[in-house]
Amino acid sequence: MLGSVHEYPLVIREAHLDTFGHVNNATYLAILEEARWELITRNGYGLDEVVRRRIGPTILEINLKFQRELRNRQRITIRTGMESYAGKIGKVAQQIVDADGNVCCEALFTIGLFDLTARKLIPPTPEWIKALGLTEADIVAPAAR
Repeated sequence: MLGSVHEYPLVIREAHLDTFGHVNNATYLAILEEARWELITRNGYGLDEVVRRRIGPTILEINLKFQRELRNRQRITIRTGMESYAGKIGKVAQQIVDADGNVCCEALFTIGLFDLTARKLIPPTPEWIKALGLTEADIVAPAAR
């Protein structure tokens, strides 16, 4: 893992549940996104910055592995960290862990930084690198063609 691991505590609420009484698969994506926004907002790159700069994060690929169900009023922690960032492409790893330390879900997101004006991916800016809890040294230059 590059940089530090961000921890986001959360209590599963009734609104997170489906008719089976556990968290619906689409809701996992929402709570994982909530934790990622908390990470970058804490590091100075929240929604106001995205709007002001017209540059923000975008998801390119998602891989989820459900290992244990999440139930009503269960206390969890979402751990978020960067696996890699090479050229314009980063890999964000997230785990949802219960109060006993059991991994309930693992997720890997392929991300990029999107320029809303140019409508394309751009290399990570210094502000974006900081938002992810990384340093310039953590970024791998793109391979020469």
